Amino acid sequence: MSQEPEYDEVTDTYTTGHEWDGIKELDTPMPRWWLWTFYACIVWAIGYWIAMPAWPMVSDYTKGMLGYSQRDVVKAQLDSVKADRKISAEKLLDADLETIKNTPALLEFALAGGKAAFGDNCAACHGTGASGTKGYPNLNDDDWLWGGSLDEIHHTLTVGVRAVHEDTRISDMPAFLKDEILDKSQIRAVATYVKSLSDSSISAPENGAVLFQENCAACHGADGKGSRDFGAPNLADGIWLYGDDMDSLIATISYSRKGVMPSWENRLDAATIKSLAIYVHTLGGGE
Repeated sequence: MSQEPEYDEVTDTYTTGHEWDGIKELDTPMPRWWLWTFYACIVWAIGYWIAMPAWPMVSDYTKGMLGYSQRDVVKAQLDSVKADRKISAEKLLDADLETIKNTPALLEFALAGGKAAFGDNCAACHGTGASGTKGYPNLNDDDWLWGGSLDEIHHTLTVGVRAVHEDTRISDMPAFLKDEILDKSQIRAVATYVKSLSDSSISAPENGAVLFQENCAACHGADGKGSRDFGAPNLADGIWLYGDDMDSLIATISYSRKGVMPSWENRLDAATIKSLAIYVHTLGGGE
């Protein structure tokens, strides 16, 4: 409710005439420092509206008399970063892989670019930590189908595996059951023998070793340790791409596996492929 202002003797202040539940509001002015600060903010805001971009419109915004644009600032910063990266990328292109590896500045640049490129292009299959999953190799270990040196990794990245590239890596294992090369009992015997190569507790049938030598040794070697010339995996180290249980081994022998990795030659620039090779090589399994 409102009433006429009255004098409050306790505070030596008049009231505003406002009263709520018996409580009267004193007419106490704001501190002058606060008022001047408030007025200064108003003046500053008006000046900002005039000088800087401030007011949105239907399809545009007020540009301000200073013509400042945060977008232009960011674009200039990005252009500067791109120019610096271009210089470093050109140095990567001019250097061989070993030189990059042994030059701290180039190595730092390559690892940063390789890590980013891996996350964008490789992590979907090999995992963010490059530990792989069923059908996709673990790049942290030292088990390489085509070799784990810098040059071999770079070549694999360039041409891919069973990819659309004239020099792509190709290793075609027969589908022994589907192609009617072996019957089911023979395939189980071979699978048991293969399993025994990495697990000495398994006793393989005699015909398993014979069948292996007749059908598999040409690529995997007489000792089953594989051949990088053919992309044939080492069967004696206990590292398995598609699983080491008997059902998985039988399925692999019966129907073969034909995993594909794309060729990155026409997907990424040459400097990025070099960076990727360097990065993968340093994950822990590079030779």
